[in-house]
Amino acid sequence: MNYLFFTAKRILFLLIAMGFFSCSIAGQGAIFISENSNPEVVGTKIVYQLLERDEIKMYETDFLNTVHYAEAITAMGAIKTAHYLNDSSLMEQLQDRYDGVLTHFDSLPANHVDANVVGVIPLQFYHWNNDTKYKQMGVRMAEKQWEDPLPSGLTSQIRYWIDDMYMIGILQIEAFKATGDSGYIDRVALTMVDYLNKLQQPNGLFFHGPNAPFFWSRGNGWMAVSLAELLAVLPPHYPNYDFIAECYKDMMNSLVEYQSETGLWRQLIDNENAWEETSGSAMFAYAIKLGLDHGIISGVKYYNAWKKAWEALVGHLDADGKLTGICVGTGQSDDVQYYLDRPTVSGDLHGQAPLLWLSLCILETSGHKDRLHVK
Repeated sequence: MNYLFFTAKRILFLLIAMGFFSCSIAGQGAIFISENSNPEVVGTKIVYQLLERDEIKMYETDFLNTVHYAEAITAMGAIKTAHYLNDSSLMEQLQDRYDGVLTHFDSLPANHVDANVVGVIPLQFYHWNNDTKYKQMGVRMAEKQWEDPLPSGLTSQIRYWIDDMYMIGILQIEAFKATGDSGYIDRVALTMVDYLNKLQQPNGLFFHGPNAPFFWSRGNGWMAVSLAELLAVLPPHYPNYDFIAECYKDMMNSLVEYQSETGLWRQLIDNENAWEETSGSAMFAYAIKLGLDHGIISGVKYYNAWKKAWEALVGHLDADGKLTGICVGTGQSDDVQYYLDRPTVSGDLHGQAPLLWLSLCILETSGHKDRLHVK
């Protein structure tokens, strides 16, 4: 009797400690999540790792001096996580971290695709505290991106680099979420159709550049996430919805095909001699999961793909909350060996951010608690 009582208490404690969540997908039954891959634990660990950094990551170049986009998009994920968890203490620490940025926000440059994305930070604080000054900061940055549009209606900040689509898209999408003004997603859809027509290859993937005919993982990750983020807010009756959705599906099909046995994707997606890379893998898993959650794609193969990637990714998260195996910043090259020889680092925000988005995405779709089983 004492043994049964002890066992029951232990099980109850484990379930409480684990957050007791699940992720529902039609026809797939229960999700099995190991203790180490509890998304609340993973997500908060990454947020605290961000807060432990002494300095905000900045651009300091001849043409740009502002908050680095990697800092901005990690901050976005951190603020969203604290908001979802209703953790006022965590939110207060995040506000303290970015107080200096917000105090001098109007003096930040807004003339480059990598600069304007900082607008996502105040927009997330607006969702938390409903302070309209934060909404205005973010919206102004989104508007400045279209201050001097091209005759085609596109922002003059376009470069036809595959990371552009995320930097432009996420700011405009977050401005839409804050205001309800569909003009912001009209901008993203217009830009997306143009980029897809010019850059997507027949297999659904994207070359790193016109003179770099390689499917670099993180570069493709930016496109995968931007497609999923747009389709998550774009109405199905939208004029270009079907085209964008088909392009997204083509990409997801290729990604599932090239996923390695470990659950990760390689530095060069289709090159079996390339090593496995985590930042792109986190982006792909997030893009797949978001597409499933919004009914853009369906099926066991996609469910298995993101779940296998998640388990592999948390296996690369060290005790300090730093993701390992992240490719360093990588310029375009026509030499395949250049990509294969790139070094990796731990804790780079290019990897921290998408793993944080993915952990939150799993938490947000954990409504049916009776469907979780812990290994």
